[in-house]
Amino acid sequence: MDAALLRLQPIFFVVGLMVIIIGAAMLIPASVDLYFGNPDWLIFTQASFTSIGVGGMTCLACRSDIGPRVTARQGYVLTGFSWIAVSVTGALPLWFSSLDISFCDAVFETISGLTTTGSTVLSGLDRMPPGLLLWRSIMQWLGGIGIIVTALALLPMMRVGGMQLFQMESSDRSEKLSPRMRDMCLQIVVIYAVLSLTCMVLYRVFGMTWFEAVNHAMTTLATGGYSTTDQSFGKFAGNWPLHWVGTVFMFAGGLPFTAYAVMVRKRSIRALFDNQQIRLLLLVSGFFIALLTVRLMQISDDGLWASFTLASFNLVSVITTTGFASGDYLQWGPVAVMLFFFATFVGGCSGSTAGGFKMFRLYVVFSGLRAHFLRLRSPSAVVVSYIDRNEITSDIYNAVTVFVFLLSISYIGVTVALGLAGLDLITAMSAAATALANVGPGMGPIIGPAGNFQSLPDSAKWVLDIAMILGRLEFETLLVLLLPAFWRD
Repeated sequence: MDAALLRLQPIFFVVGLMVIIIGAAMLIPASVDLYFGNPDWLIFTQASFTSIGVGGMTCLACRSDIGPRVTARQGYVLTGFSWIAVSVTGALPLWFSSLDISFCDAVFETISGLTTTGSTVLSGLDRMPPGLLLWRSIMQWLGGIGIIVTALALLPMMRVGGMQLFQMESSDRSEKLSPRMRDMCLQIVVIYAVLSLTCMVLYRVFGMTWFEAVNHAMTTLATGGYSTTDQSFGKFAGNWPLHWVGTVFMFAGGLPFTAYAVMVRKRSIRALFDNQQIRLLLLVSGFFIALLTVRLMQISDDGLWASFTLASFNLVSVITTTGFASGDYLQWGPVAVMLFFFATFVGGCSGSTAGGFKMFRLYVVFSGLRAHFLRLRSPSAVVVSYIDRNEITSDIYNAVTVFVFLLSISYIGVTVALGLAGLDLITAMSAAATALANVGPGMGPIIGPAGNFQSLPDSAKWVLDIAMILGRLEFETLLVLLLPAFWRD
């Protein structure tokens, strides 16, 4: 057999496993639709069996003792192939369902869900069958913990090393929790599930139905933002306890999950606040919230508590790239619009479910600027910066510099492509930002918190599909595949 084919076998084996996972997950909304007597249960069942069958045959065809582990080079190819495969697989029940949407829209909704972006092309969510609403939430919940991380739990069976693949999905470097990848994945999944269950119970206690609580809990911890209603959290306007549950757990989804494991191991909540990323996120969030609270008190009759609650919920939603909205914040004046636009790029912590620039990189940038100005004052000074007692080396500075460059170039490129697809400048700039940062709602009357992406041309949606995956995988993982040298032996 050809050597090149042999090198692709482990890639397609793992892709097959991922397709099986997605297919198996479809049986959950199928059961819900069957219980409520909705005919879409048959669509979900057929899509599930088809996905499991195709994934299973792929695994069987590519099972071979070809080597002890997936190489870094194969990992890049695997990451790209896996996202294409799970996106098409997850779109099948949406495409063939009673929604009567195009394949382009089904793929857009699926990629937005799996990347936890939260942008949607659907309306009439209040009247939508429960199975479809639940499927959207499940895709975000799976995307939050990471399709790659989920599959990594199975890789030891085929003697495939996993740490390099964990780093492929997110180029941030998080603390390795244990010497065994399976143990690390299990710890992260358990923490993620416990937080999701806790959020669900609190949502139910403070006013949601059980169905609303289940769906919103999954999309809150995933920092995804899909809702069961077109109003998003606007349906619960005035229910401040419910808003605070959402704020707390959106913020929790934006924290590094390794920090939770350290907290559990040390049995002290103080371990969370020893993390410099978390302290920086608190500082940045507090600064934005304070400014918006003052602004809301100036333009409305709301008191301090209501203004503070609205500011906290909506800004934490954008900063953590969740995308829930309790109102049309574009109506709060140009100051608020400016705050939300800049907050779009901030992001949560490294090792969290959030997208965006990330606190880790922001801390490195601040440290680099500090070191630069200190050297201007004392050229012979040796300035060493640390984050969580780890030295920030030149390799880390270089990696952040490359990320900033790729983010800037990608943002310009996506904005231009959207402009060529027919979007106006404000919509194009906002859509590019929200896709690359995986936030969800954008700015302007079309894709703002009161609108959606349905009216955009198909060409713009395909551009945004690529942008959402680029942002989720943080550019390098996919862009390296465009280099001719990558494919040469």
